[in-house]
Amino acid sequence: MSITRETVLGEIADIALPQGGVLGQADILRALTVEDGLIRFVLEVADADAARAMAGVEAEARARLSRLPGIRQVQVVMTAPAAPAPSLKVGGHPRPQAGPQAIPGVRHILAIGSGKGGVGKSTVSSNLAVALARQGRKVGLLDADIYGPSQPRMMGVTGRPASPDGQRIEPLHAHGVTLMSIGLMLKEGEAVVWRGPMLMGAMQQMLQQVNWGELDVLLIDLPPGTGDVQLSLCQKAPVTGAIIVSTPQDVALLDARRAIDMFGKLKTPVLGLVENMSSYVCPKCGHEAHLFGHGGVAAEADALGLPFLGALPLELEVRLAGDNGTPIALGEGTAAAAFAQLADRLVAGGMA
Repeated sequence: MSITRETVLGEIADIALPQGGVLGQADILRALTVEDGLIRFVLEVADADAARAMAGVEAEARARLSRLPGIRQVQVVMTAPAAPAPSLKVGGHPRPQAGPQAIPGVRHILAIGSGKGGVGKSTVSSNLAVALARQGRKVGLLDADIYGPSQPRMMGVTGRPASPDGQRIEPLHAHGVTLMSIGLMLKEGEAVVWRGPMLMGAMQQMLQQVNWGELDVLLIDLPPGTGDVQLSLCQKAPVTGAIIVSTPQDVALLDARRAIDMFGKLKTPVLGLVENMSSYVCPKCGHEAHLFGHGGVAAEADALGLPFLGALPLELEVRLAGDNGTPIALGEGTAAAAFAQLADRLVAGGMA
């Protein structure tokens, strides 16, 4: 017997809902797929209370579908966050706004982007924030990678933002940097399953409903690619410019060009390119190797007529420091010096 979408829907249609009615009549089931013995779908609920009330419905659906022949796994995801900020619904739909709106007290907004994941963009963002703070700048860091927030771990922050009035969020602070991340609003490892409008609403809230205070620069760690978050940022806030992070290899540069093209279409100036993981020096023998190539980002910047902002080394200590919540830029050494030079160039250029 072949299991189809219709089979799945028919199997769970008569499950009773806590608010009355049955699952088959409620418009809450999304993204249903049946493939290779795996059933996946999303239950879109209003809030965390509704999600808790739906726990029995989810369990019954899993039990029924697991009994179907040939089904090895059933994955059900709720869209509502398990524990939102007090009286503040993060991830709602965006509010009407006429053009980019300045963030009170913030002088410069720098978007840190990349065309693809895995190039170390979040590591660069956290260490650059710390390096700028060490130079006396008032720095904010917004983790806008909604699906994969990593800044709370990299900055060593585990607290939860407060919202005394239920309207505005008090950010956290670490290593001289003011920090906000959707990861601070969720349990560790909890997935965010949101569609475009909810992503844009969350972005708008983290820009405009956070008490950022007086900042010389707000760094925004963007997700990889060219999607809704990037579009929302450039539409909702007066972004000073974008910094593109890439490794030297050709595949990464292909995607970096797409990111540059995206910012061009959004009329956001690209302030320059950074080559990450540029070189590796063996700590035992001192041999220098270029595991991902070398000089590709500088050559690309030259070809595009854009500033090359600097090269950052590949070091084990950078990864260890990030995992431990103490960015390498806090200390001394080759990597810390490279981030300090990058920060100094931004300050000297009036960008931070």
